[in-house]
Amino acid sequence: MKGTVRIAGIIEESIVDGPGIRMVIFAQGCPHRCKGCHNPETHDFEGGYLMSLEDIVQLPSRNPLLDGVTFSGGEPFSQAKAFSMLGRRFKDLGLDIMTYTGYTYEFLLEKSKETSAWKQLLDVTDVLVDGKFEIEKKNLLLPFRGSENQRIIDLKETRRQNKIVILDI
Repeated sequence: MKGTVRIAGIIEESIVDGPGIRMVIFAQGCPHRCKGCHNPETHDFEGGYLMSLEDIVQLPSRNPLLDGVTFSGGEPFSQAKAFSMLGRRFKDLGLDIMTYTGYTYEFLLEKSKETSAWKQLLDVTDVLVDGKFEIEKKNLLLPFRGSENQRIIDLKETRRQNKIVILDI
């Protein structure tokens, strides 16, 4: 697998960034710059560091207990091609994919009609947390998200039922 992705960092084992034990890859660069963001160091598109896709794909082999991989940020859709390629490889390894985005699912669907990489990233994503973090709606009791406007969408069921299926976690 050729190519690189600009990341802010990787957590090889997390239980707070999605269900189960997950590896988390933090995309570098975010156009949303939400007030109160808990990862403001990921906003600068020139920050972080480049890492080869092949090196990243090798990481899960070090932990057979992983349930899945979470793409967080920054904004993964700003590097959708690289993250979709990673997602495909991780799925081949039997891992599920959870993606965080500041965009709404509806916006992503519209944009994916003209941007194939966005469609590819949506297609490999099993669970999507959508919407910008809104400090006025911050709620520390919500699992896997920071504000009440954000949704946890089961994309596998959404595709199957042809309607948005929100997970009640």
